[in-house]
Amino acid sequence: MTAVTAKPLGSYPWFIRLFFWKQRRTYGRVLEPGLLWGRSPWVFASVAVLYGALDRRTSPLAPALRSLVTVRVSQINHCAFCVDINSATLAKRGVPLEKIDALSAWRDSSAFDSEERLALEYAEAMTLNRVDDHLRSSLKAHWNEDTIVELTGLIAFQNLSSKFNAALDVPAQGFCRLPQATTAPI
Repeated sequence: MTAVTAKPLGSYPWFIRLFFWKQRRTYGRVLEPGLLWGRSPWVFASVAVLYGALDRRTSPLAPALRSLVTVRVSQINHCAFCVDINSATLAKRGVPLEKIDALSAWRDSSAFDSEERLALEYAEAMTLNRVDDHLRSSLKAHWNEDTIVELTGLIAFQNLSSKFNAALDVPAQGFCRLPQATTAPI
């Protein structure tokens, strides 16, 4: 059971109900986190706009790479909802289920290329507050500064989202068949 409950749909402001309409259209239902964020309408609208900016088609980061990072951050933060929905998105973006299954142990898997490994290392280090100068140098050797800012923003956003949902015990909504919140030793 979540720590906070949703309000009746009609009690949310009209502009938040527009977000709910979009969620129904995209996912077939209103998402539980949206109902909870919607209790603070201006914060929810701001978070939704930020997510849209980070997940846009013109991002310098490939869609599958963005999703790999969001799933890994979600796993570390034990967010069942985020692992569920982000894993489903990752599968829709063409990543095989075997690779998604191996994500919590990516360091021990040959399924991940060097760019994915660097992004996943950064995601873990950011999430655990362990970013060091060596990692920063590795990022600069691989990506330009604009791309590093995009990746950093995405990881920070996913930490916000998954920590919010985990703290309120938002359950998975059945988007993906994968285990919900496995973490490998880091």
